Amino acid sequence: MKIGIIVFSHTGNTLSVAEKLQAKLTAASHSVQLEQVTAAEESPRAEKAGLRNAPDTSSYDMLIFATPVWAFSLPPVMKLYLDQIPTLKGKAVGCFVTQTFPFPWMGGNRTIRQMVSACEALGGNVFHTAVINWTRGRETSIAQLSEDFSKAGK
Repeated sequence: MKIGIIVFSHTGNTLSVAEKLQAKLTAASHSVQLEQVTAAEESPRAEKAGLRNAPDTSSYDMLIFATPVWAFSLPPVMKLYLDQIPTLKGKAVGCFVTQTFPFPWMGGNRTIRQMVSACEALGGNVFHTAVINWTRGRETSIAQLSEDFSKAGK
C-alpha cells in the first residue's frame, strides 16, 4: 500500500512522531512517503502568506495527517493546507496531533475533530485518530499509535 504521511511541525516534535510511524509502516512492507507542509513565511500569521510546500495527496492509497495543537485548535497553516486539497474521495485517512497540555480535552480532541471534519468534507474515510501528549506517556502513546496505524494499513 502506498501511504503518505503529511505533517506540519513547527518545533520538530510532531515530525519526530511521524518519522517513527514511517519507520513502523515501512517495516510492515508499505511504501511510505513523509512530506511536510510549510508556510511561505515564518510568522504567527504565516497562513496569510500562503504555503511554501503543499504536498499532493492524489498518488496515495492511504493518508495520515499530523499536526501540533496550537491555541487549543488546528494550526492555521494546516487548516490552509487541508482547505486547498481538491479531494480525498475514497482514500483511507488517519489523523494525529501532538500537544503539550496533559489531557486530550485541552485542545487535542478539538483539533482532531477539526481535522476529521475537513477530511470527511473532502470525501476521505477517517479510520483512526490519536492525540499524543508530549509530557505524559509520550513513548507509550507513540508506540500505540504506530501499532494502530500499522494494523489499519493491512
